[in-house]
Amino acid sequence: MTTAAAGSPRTYQVRTYGCQMNVHDSERISGLLEQAGYVRAAEADEQPDVVVFNTCAVRENADNRLYGNLGHLRPVKDKHPGMQIAVGGCLAQKDRGEIVRKAPWVDVVFGTHNIGSLPVLLERARHNAAAEVEILESLEVFPSTLPTRRESTYAGWVSISVGCNNTCTFCIVPSLRGKEKDRRPGDILSEVRALVDEGVLEVTLLGQNVNSYGVAFGDAGEPNWKRSGGRSAFAELLRACGDIEGLERVRFTSPHPKDFTDDVIAAMAETSNVCHSLHMPLQSGSDEVLRAMRRSYRSERYLGIIEKVRAAMPDAAITTDIIVGFPGETDADFERTLDVVREARFASAFTFQYSKRPGTPAATMDGQLPKQVVQERYERLIATVEEITWAENKKLVGETVEVLVAVGEGRKDERTGRMSGRARDGRLVHFDAGSLAGQIRPGDIVHTTVTYAAPHHLNADGEPLSHRRTRAGDAAEAGRAPRTPGVLLGLPTIGAPAALPTPATGCSAH
Repeated sequence: MTTAAAGSPRTYQVRTYGCQMNVHDSERISGLLEQAGYVRAAEADEQPDVVVFNTCAVRENADNRLYGNLGHLRPVKDKHPGMQIAVGGCLAQKDRGEIVRKAPWVDVVFGTHNIGSLPVLLERARHNAAAEVEILESLEVFPSTLPTRRESTYAGWVSISVGCNNTCTFCIVPSLRGKEKDRRPGDILSEVRALVDEGVLEVTLLGQNVNSYGVAFGDAGEPNWKRSGGRSAFAELLRACGDIEGLERVRFTSPHPKDFTDDVIAAMAETSNVCHSLHMPLQSGSDEVLRAMRRSYRSERYLGIIEKVRAAMPDAAITTDIIVGFPGETDADFERTLDVVREARFASAFTFQYSKRPGTPAATMDGQLPKQVVQERYERLIATVEEITWAENKKLVGETVEVLVAVGEGRKDERTGRMSGRARDGRLVHFDAGSLAGQIRPGDIVHTTVTYAAPHHLNADGEPLSHRRTRAGDAAEAGRAPRTPGVLLGLPTIGAPAALPTPATGCSAH
């Protein structure tokens, strides 16, 4: 394969690592590139004209993974004149020019604050035949003002804020994403309505700490969104989403326990399209460890929130994040974490072994634990979590669940003949389409009865009780992905990139 033929658009591929924020940022990156004239490469294309890595600096071995993948691409690029490689995201914000020093075949490095500059940086790197590194220290424009190529016809991410004002000692996010910046509620609701107009049924409101949303609005001419009848701006936002016709499911992630207020619980319980699912990071059940983590709540406060949520919504599914092996964690501290897990009865938990993140206070703390100690505790935690999640899932056998049919959720679906989707509480459901096989599409709604429970999913092997075709299903069947144009606030734009001349000695595909 050679570079794009004269007159044909250049192709791109985005490879994403990390959290929901990164996934959503990648949708923005795709939208920007397509607005600039690029087209998405076919999945089987191993030599797209542009490869963008959207990186994470939080997950373990993130840097090794990036540099390993960059190394694999070097010979591909050598054989493909005109190919460009760009690295963005949290690791790019952290490592900056170090990326080009370690991998000089990279063309563009951009940070978390200037996603919108990518098309211009690619063009500049091509023109100058030199690497372009641009890392801003503060947000250039709010990412949600950028054009977006959505990956799903039925579900969409909507950022309500970026950045974080917390100072957790294990977390590098504030230094990479900056201080919290909130979007205006009108802009958020306009984006949600635009998605619903495209057929989207479910939105997830995204923020590093959604409960602190809107704290400055009272000083910015929006007093009704600061406190209205004792309600916070985030509770008001949830209720406002309930007024959007055609929006069937609203989720949010992630709340911080220190800012979680009763008005949010009331909004969840009283707003019909807000799902009774809550992902609220615990991190540790030990008050001493929470103090060392600089998490400004204690286990009693955390469990008190769960108790209130379940009192208002008995069917609520609560999920969490837990870190094992934080510096100084004792056996007693870890046992307290297990106690809280047993008391909280989580529907699922994302569990992590602590690992050092350079630049965080925890990386230089005394009491770093041996790997074998952390591994042993981690295995015990996994066993305890799975015992509880399995028991909680078994309670749903015989119950009817509403499933929003998904694509790619069930890795064994093709072999088992099932389809998959998410129940309103967020649980993964694999179901038999029965006589409706071939008629149910991703984005459609199915009601079915749970026949079997596993620790991480439910099965429904009987005939579906009902099937509702939706506009999201129509879009999936037609191969259309929602696109939201964004509002380009003075961003430089370019036309479709001119194709490079085909080299005299082209290379063959391999």
